[in-house]
Amino acid sequence: MSRHRQRRKLKADINVVPYIDVMLVLLIIFMVTAPLLNLGVDVDLPKSKASMIDQKKDPVIAVITHDGRYLLKLEDAKYEPVSGAELEAKVRAFHDQNPDVAVYIAADGKLAYQQVMDLMVVLQNIGIPHVALMSRPAQMDAGKAGKR
Repeated sequence: MSRHRQRRKLKADINVVPYIDVMLVLLIIFMVTAPLLNLGVDVDLPKSKASMIDQKKDPVIAVITHDGRYLLKLEDAKYEPVSGAELEAKVRAFHDQNPDVAVYIAADGKLAYQQVMDLMVVLQNIGIPHVALMSRPAQMDAGKAGKR
């Protein structure tokens, strides 16, 4: 009874089938959960503890009142009421003469965000690269609350 034993050769390959299964399960999990992610957050812009920005020139300030009217202040001038078309024309002309001047938007806190975005689109179409949103410092709000 002589048995002949054969030697098995060792396999040097890695079995990747379990790894593929795990990756497919992870892919399905990510595909199902991605639409459920909350991409927006609630923001209260009017109040902040931001410090003032130092500038050499006075900025252009576009104001949107609580009822949707526009006010415009160009450098040393006073605030003047303007329509949407007048605001665009005046800011465009001013920007052509002073391309590096800053433009700020001051909007009422109760105003619909869409109206602020519409003004930002108008300013972007003019060619203004940076638009800042103004806010009331928190110290001013605390001082007014103490006086009441």
